[in-house]
Amino acid sequence: MFKGFYNLTSGMLTNQRHLNVIGNNMVNVSTAGFKQEKYTATTFDDVLYHRVGNKDGKGEPIGRQSYIRATSQIYTDYTQGTLEPTALPLDFAINGDGFFAIQNENGERVYTRMGNFSLDDEGYLCLPGYGRVLNADNQEIYLGTDKVYGDGTGRIYYKDGGLLGRLGVFNPTDTAALEHTPEGFFRGGQMEPNQTPKVLDGYLERSNTDLVKQMTDMISVQRSLQSAAQLSKMYDQLMSKATNDIGRL
Repeated sequence: MFKGFYNLTSGMLTNQRHLNVIGNNMVNVSTAGFKQEKYTATTFDDVLYHRVGNKDGKGEPIGRQSYIRATSQIYTDYTQGTLEPTALPLDFAINGDGFFAIQNENGERVYTRMGNFSLDDEGYLCLPGYGRVLNADNQEIYLGTDKVYGDGTGRIYYKDGGLLGRLGVFNPTDTAALEHTPEGFFRGGQMEPNQTPKVLDGYLERSNTDLVKQMTDMISVQRSLQSAAQLSKMYDQLMSKATNDIGRL
């Protein structure tokens, strides 16, 4: 009886975590460059039971069983989203692999596929609300004007000519080492400058979240969660009844 209760409780926990992942994907469906996450769950390795209190004090195996589900891993889907034209001079999209580098005023650095840039009060290229955009040498990019255009490789020029700077595009040496934040940024890992990036100006990469798939998964997971919750109530009543009846004996 108690094993079934463990099954249901672990099922509710894993379903709730799955819903959290789905919810974050759906919330960021309109976030430029967002990469959806995929949730996987598995059972714990076989649980080894031991009988204790024998004369040797070492324990003796009496059975093997696996009955609890738990989070296995949350994967990030790095496939490219749709490249959508915006005609805005400070919108940029990476066509291929890589990330833009953003650094805040505290020197903290994150990486992102968001390219909806702007100019801050001092004329530096920035991602509003997060920090300044860096070039391949990890230096901030000063523009001073939005009368600019790109050449498809990350270089930014004045409308009337003259090179202003070049957007840094960085590739991770190991994507597994990256930490994906709920806002769609990436931290950690080793990054190397991409020497031949493809960067489109006047474009934004949209989220790669499949909204229909996320809604279908949400309905399925919600039903599983509700079923487990209802059955857990039944188990709780059964355990209470068993405890009370045994107590009367």
